[in-house]
Formats: sequence, structure tokens, C-alpha cells
Amino acid sequence: MATTYISRTFTASATGEEQWTLSMWVKRGGLSATQYLFNAYSDTNNYTALYFDSNDKLFFTNTVGGSDAGTLHTNRVFRDVGAWYSIVVVWDSNNGSAGDRMRMYINGVEETSFATDTNPSSGQDSFVGDSGKTCLLGHKGEASFYFNGEMSHVQLVDSAALAPTEFGEVDSTSGIWKIKTSCYGTPGTNGFCLKMEDRTN
Repeated sequence: MATTYISRTFTASATGEEQWTLSMWVKRGGLSATQYLFNAYSDTNNYTALYFDSNDKLFFTNTVGGSDAGTLHTNRVFRDVGAWYSIVVVWDSNNGSAGDRMRMYINGVEETSFATDTNPSSGQDSFVGDSGKTCLLGHKGEASFYFNGEMSHVQLVDSAALAPTEFGEVDSTSGIWKIKTSCYGTPGTNGFCLKMEDRTN
């Protein structure tokens, strides 16, 4: 993607700050560099992001005032540049189970091995759906940190904590996790679905 990215501004705040689901399919084009997939951005000390770090591990993090307010940082590395990864992350800070307030699924399977696993406090706001904040795909919002690769079927669902089966399913013949090409029916106030299927432009 070089220095290509997509941005929009969130509109009127909804409950999405406390509950939302992000699903995307990504194929990496380069390794060993910090690359942002998604960022709900206020400034360098306040953001909610999903990105690959320079060690090719995946970060799902919420930073408030420069401090950690919820982070999942995988032990697993993602270095297969020939594969499409299905990544689903869920923010559900009102969940009564602290360990379920942030969840991550790779190819339909919940990731459970983390180098950092910090639960957000009950009712902790993210910056997703926060009115006036910037939503970015493929860029942090400052410096570089552009995503190098391809994205497809990126969906943000506002005010819902969803299972990965809303976005993919196991192929009955091959047993491989495959995409559901239809968009989720009710994306919410700040939600969206970008299929990114047309490469003619």
C-alpha cells in the first residue's frame, strides 16, 4: 500500500466507544516494520489501534493519556506473506468477565497466548465511535507506520460484540477458514463495510 490509507471522521458518539467489533482480511507485503491496520486516533497519546509491530507480532491496544488502558500483544508472529489472515478483534468493556473485554480471533480461532494481556477497566471507553475522532485504515495518523500489503472485506460494527462466524466460516470440504462476502446487516452509527474488491481504479 506504500503511503496509501483511508480515513473518515466518526460522527455522533454511540455506545460503540464501549462495544464494537472489527473484522478484516489482510495479506502482508513486507515484514519487520511497525505497520498499522486500524487506528481510532485522537493524538499520539490517545488512540485505539490494531497493528503489526517490528517483530511481526500483533498488537490490539487502547492508549489513554499515554498509558495502557487495555492491550493484547501476541506471542505468535505473522510472517507468511503468501497467506490471507482473517483478523477479528472485539472490544466489550462492559462485559462482566474482565478477560472477555478484549478478544482477538485469527482465522476463526480465538488467540489466547499473549506477551501482554491487560484487561480494560469496566466501562472503559475506546476511541472507536468517539465523535470527531479520526478512523484510519492502513496508517497510524502520524510519522509513517503505513501498512504494506492488501486488505479486503474490512468491517466495523458499532455497538455489538460479535463472533468471528459472522464474517467467516469453515469450508466443509477443505476445512479451511473462508470469507463470508456479505456485509453484516446492522453496522451501527459509526460502522462500515469496505469490500475492496474492485481494483480497476
